[in-house]
Parts: sequence; structure tokens; C-alpha cells
Amino acid sequence: MRLIFITLLALILATVVGLGATWMTATRGTDLGTLTIGAWTARPKTGTADVDPYSRASIARSGELPVGTGDGVAFSATTDDRNKPLDGRCDVVVSGVTPAARFWTLTLYNTKGHLVANSLQRYGFTSQEIIRGADGAFEIRVASRSRAGNWLPTGGIERYALMLRLYDTPVGVATRTQRDAPMPSIATVGCP
Repeated sequence: MRLIFITLLALILATVVGLGATWMTATRGTDLGTLTIGAWTARPKTGTADVDPYSRASIARSGELPVGTGDGVAFSATTDDRNKPLDGRCDVVVSGVTPAARFWTLTLYNTKGHLVANSLQRYGFTSQEIIRGADGAFEIRVASRSRAGNWLPTGGIERYALMLRLYDTPVGVATRTQRDAPMPSIATVGCP
């Protein structure tokens, strides 16, 4: 009787640990094959046949349609360069240049992966509509209140994510450093 009890306990424990680990990797993902430059993180292999099984499960769970390797790469950021979470009540500045790409988009999402609702219905910018300086650099202000220039409204949500998609770009699996792919900086400049 004791042997049956210990066996059942071990099976239950193994099931709980296995299901828990599966749920964690499917919801939070893994660091397998990730590319991190500053606050930006990408998974260049998610749009290929070489995608790891954990990323595949995460994609299936979220319903996300990843950018194919031949098309480009998608970088996301949930913190600024000092590792402070992006807060919609604060002013955040995304500035600098992007890696070489034919076209890029920068979009604002909530933590559930939905576009952030706002009265202007402005959810992002593209490389064709952004206002740039004489040196080609840009500055986008992400804030709850109206700002001059390139402004993305947050609607005052507590947490959000930025998604930078680069299309037709050499950035990919072999990219490793800021020198290989100069990513825009993200800085929290004001918080009430």
C-alpha cells in the first residue's frame, strides 16, 4: 500500500511539474535563439523552419504571425535602456537611427499584444512618415499627453511594449552587437 501511495505521489508531482513548465514556456517564451541589443529583443528564427519547439508553442498559443526571415525581423522592448519597465504615465523617448532596412514600423502594444486604444487612433509610425533631423536621426516621444513632433499616445496605460519591425534588412541570426545593428535608444525622461 505504501509503494502505491509513493508511486501515485511521484506521478502527480511529475505531472504538475511537467504541465507547469510547459505552461511557463508557452506563455513567457524562452531565451533560445534570442538576439538582444540594448532594450530590444528579437527572435530571428521564429519565421523559419528552424524555430525551436518552445517558440513554436508560444506562437501557436498567442496566434501571432511572425515575420519570415526573408522578409525581415521584429524587435520588441518592454523596458528602457536602464531596464525600467515602459510606463504609459511617463514620457519615454525613442531616438537615434535604425539598422539598414527598406522599410520599418514602430508600433505600441499593451501587455496582451493588442494595439493601445487612443482618441487619435495613432498606433505607430513608419519609416516613410517619421520626421527626421538633418543627420537622419529621429526622436519619437511616447507619452499620455500631446507632444510636438513624433508623438505616440499611450492613453495612460500602466505597461506597454514597443515593436520595431524591420523589413528587407540584413539584420538576422548572425547579428550580435549594436555596431552590427544600430538600434534606437529608449529613455524614460519624465514621470509624474
